[in-house]
Amino acid sequence: MFHLRTCAAKLRPLTASQTVKTFSQNRPAAARTFQPIRCYTAPVAAEPFLSGTSSNYVEEMYYAWLENPKSVHKSWDIFFRNTNAGAPPGTAYQSPLPLSSGALSAIAQAQSLVDVQPNVDKLVEDHLAVQSLIRAYQIRGHHVAQLDPLGILDADLDSSVPADIISSTDKLDLAVFKDRLRMLTVGGFYGLHESDLDKVFQLPTTTFIGGKESALPLREIIRRLEMAYCQHIGVEFMFINDLEQCQWIRQKFETPGIMQFTNEEKRTLLARLVRSTRFEEFLQRKWSSEKRFGLEGCEVLIPALKTIIDKSSENGVDYVIMGMPHRGRLNVLANVIRKELEQIFCQFDSKLEAADEGSGDVKYHLGMYHRRINRVTDRNITLSLVANPSHLEAADPVVMGKTKAEQFYCGDTEGKKVMSILLHGDAAFAGQGIVYETFHLSDLPSYTTHGTVHVVVNNQIGFTTDPRMARSSPYPTDVARVVNAPIFHVNSDDPEAVMYVCNVAAEWRSTFHKDVVVDLVCYRRNGHNEMDEPMFTQPLMYKQIRKQKPVLQKYAELLVSQGVVNQPEYEEEISKYDKICEEAFARSKDEKILHIKHWLDSPWPGFFTLDGQPRSMSCPSTGLTEDVLMHIGSVASSVPVENFTIHGGLSRILKTRGELVKNRTVDWALAEYMAFGSLLKEGIHIRLSGQDVERGTFSHRHHVLHDQNVDKRTCIPMNHLWPNQAPYTVCNSSLSEYGVLGFELGFAMASPNALVLWEAQFGDFHNTAQCIIDQFICPGQAKWVRQNGIVLLLPHGMEGMGPEHSSARPERFLQMCNDDPDVLPDLEEANFDINQLYDCNWVVVNCSSPGNFFHVLRRQILLPFRKPLIVFTPKSLLRHPEARTSFDEMLPGTHFQRVIPENGPASQNPENVKRLLFCTGKVYYDLTRERAARNMTAEVAITRLEQLSPFPFDLLLKEVQRYPNAELAWCQEEHKNQGYYDYVKPRLRTTISRARPVWYAGRDPAAAPATGNKKTHVTELQRLLDTAFNLDAFKNLV
Repeated sequence: MFHLRTCAAKLRPLTASQTVKTFSQNRPAAARTFQPIRCYTAPVAAEPFLSGTSSNYVEEMYYAWLENPKSVHKSWDIFFRNTNAGAPPGTAYQSPLPLSSGALSAIAQAQSLVDVQPNVDKLVEDHLAVQSLIRAYQIRGHHVAQLDPLGILDADLDSSVPADIISSTDKLDLAVFKDRLRMLTVGGFYGLHESDLDKVFQLPTTTFIGGKESALPLREIIRRLEMAYCQHIGVEFMFINDLEQCQWIRQKFETPGIMQFTNEEKRTLLARLVRSTRFEEFLQRKWSSEKRFGLEGCEVLIPALKTIIDKSSENGVDYVIMGMPHRGRLNVLANVIRKELEQIFCQFDSKLEAADEGSGDVKYHLGMYHRRINRVTDRNITLSLVANPSHLEAADPVVMGKTKAEQFYCGDTEGKKVMSILLHGDAAFAGQGIVYETFHLSDLPSYTTHGTVHVVVNNQIGFTTDPRMARSSPYPTDVARVVNAPIFHVNSDDPEAVMYVCNVAAEWRSTFHKDVVVDLVCYRRNGHNEMDEPMFTQPLMYKQIRKQKPVLQKYAELLVSQGVVNQPEYEEEISKYDKICEEAFARSKDEKILHIKHWLDSPWPGFFTLDGQPRSMSCPSTGLTEDVLMHIGSVASSVPVENFTIHGGLSRILKTRGELVKNRTVDWALAEYMAFGSLLKEGIHIRLSGQDVERGTFSHRHHVLHDQNVDKRTCIPMNHLWPNQAPYTVCNSSLSEYGVLGFELGFAMASPNALVLWEAQFGDFHNTAQCIIDQFICPGQAKWVRQNGIVLLLPHGMEGMGPEHSSARPERFLQMCNDDPDVLPDLEEANFDINQLYDCNWVVVNCSSPGNFFHVLRRQILLPFRKPLIVFTPKSLLRHPEARTSFDEMLPGTHFQRVIPENGPASQNPENVKRLLFCTGKVYYDLTRERAARNMTAEVAITRLEQLSPFPFDLLLKEVQRYPNAELAWCQEEHKNQGYYDYVKPRLRTTISRARPVWYAGRDPAAAPATGNKKTHVTELQRLLDTAFNLDAFKNLV
């Protein structure tokens, strides 16, 4: 009954008949239980009989009255009517009088209380109007918040003020304000009169503006709402569908006086602003003509980031991984990560020599890793800023993946120890699709990092593009709404508001482990870079910026006026940091060599020697004992969980696997199982991710079994192999390539002792992740001295299935290989094959046998260094009866075969061989079938290139020398301008010193990767086979 008494003001009183109708519709048929259908207004103190066990009696009587008002005594009828009508406390109950001459008049007098209905209606309507007003501010107050420090634009690009809130005169001129005040009058939006401004209204439970007060005058309600939602902070949160989270945010921003800072906190904030501002000014003085993408106009970013880190450290976080674009990067490195200033300053020296191999990168793209004491919390904190390319937002999923990996390795299953902070620009945050893809991963079980703090440096301009031309959404941050992330917009010229918002953001992440966005609405004092002239395109904005007083000066003047600091103390803080910069500048002149490895964002302690070199230059055998192979095979062909019902079709697949194992043979899926299972035994974590990888696009893998009778009950047999094995993670990803591949790349960055694989649903889908491949995977080590062992599995093959889903575009990967086609390396060098691998930027293979696929996966981990591995995986070979490997080729002492030579009749009489065909991948099986059909097994030899890059010069030279009388031809199923021909031909010619021509047998050049017509596909295949086995095909072409 307590609940009934407390909410009457929220509801329009109903008549008894209306109430009965409502109650009867909603009342359950079961035994009568209390339902808060109607509300009593009288507090318990006013009606003393409504307490203890008597309340149950009254409740029963109330239900009876609802069903039939005549079923209760007349006095109870009057009481319930008066209560429903909103009678004041203590007046609802009327003592029953004896039936005398005055009794009827007394009852009539009591009955008259019901006539208060019109006044009650007005009271309820007014309270509902006030509640609607409060809600309007909570939903739309951010639209009229004073967010732009320049006072030019509305941060939300919407020139109209919401019609249902009364904005302050600071935002609107007096005439407009008065016009909007009429919104309160009779006939207006809320139906209130101006005289109601001084009336006291009960506050709903969905606001905290009252503090300890439960009722306020309307005028004070509006004032407090404006203070909470319409000043320098704009809060977007009412789209969140969780009441607890909404209440949490309301409490943080509505509670009166909650945004208070101590004098010590203000002095710390000032000192951080001094460092942020004076750092940029120092660089400008010393290198005025250098690009540095400074932070001028958003100097508050540095104290903002430090506040987030301080609060997170206080809440238990000890590792923060950051990603950001180039603007302000040097300042973040210097004043947040605490990179030595002399190491930054020496980057501006044009005479500095590079000590590391590779290209290196510009200073505002480099990353950093540093462990230090957080001075505010006195706790250790590790900070990592991930290196990034100029492609804005491309580093977002990489940071998330690295964060997930660090959480995984330290057992942080809730994100309490490791977190990420992502910095964004306003134009990129709104314009780059990878932002959405990254948000889309934020709450997926195998990808969540349990909340990221996003900080948007909102310059209100993108290079030269006006925001009104750069996005269709009101704010650049609207993409975050898709994951119910609260968005805190804040005027960056109010440092204390910024600090408060950052504290709240860090607390939100710690409390709810969900994403949150801080939108720093600021400006860019210079052009896109220091050499750029912004007045060409934004003349009015930059006229205002030229007049704008720097935030440090504003805040210093405020603190001096408040007596928090005095002018000499402020000037001393400036001179102290200037001295630090000057001393570091003097030391930087002694730096003659640039060590990019000192800027490494993901060190691997213990994996390399102290000077960063591999501990050996050899690779052990990748074979396994028969016992291990048999054990893995038995698990792969069984269900290791009791009472688990699998699909009938899957039972047949597992039975087939068991027969293969019994015959000491593996197919493609089983070979992968053997490689994974053996590495897990050796303590190597394996993570396989991508679209539909659990089952496999082609229904061949089945690494996750599903109980056919119990929803969501699954089993991963790979995790039941050994008692103390490493965990195996296999996870279907969202339908994203760019975001997921970037995520897996970041995961692989964290540790060399993990095999991280990303499989494309079809090989050609990798092109939507081209940015990650081009900017991170291919040149990552050359730019940032950062090795990475990620594996890309790209299904590839001309199967007559049309232009899509046929080609994984091997020509693109081969074109980006860093070896020289015209230079023959020293083939006598010790460990030639390992040195080749160490010098290359990535490894490209196209295996034709399951056994070789098994070996290359194991070699990826057994090598003493890490390189990306690109594998063109088959489709039809997954079930091809000839694509099988015996255990004998997988036992100890066996290795990955870079080249598989001819081992048939042609190899027994090599002098009689008239043509030597080189090929790679699936086409080998087409060639052997055709060769046998033409009875040319002694005349034509076929050599398979399993490793395309690094190019196996040494082994191919032996093959050519083995067949001295043979024509040389490269055969491929891809079109001539695609595939491998343009990569292989010049290297093969270099191998033989250009002594013989290298002919081509394959499809003609084409724009599309494959035909969509099945008959044309078959005709093209037959034509290339005819060319390959027609010994006169090249006679007239010499």
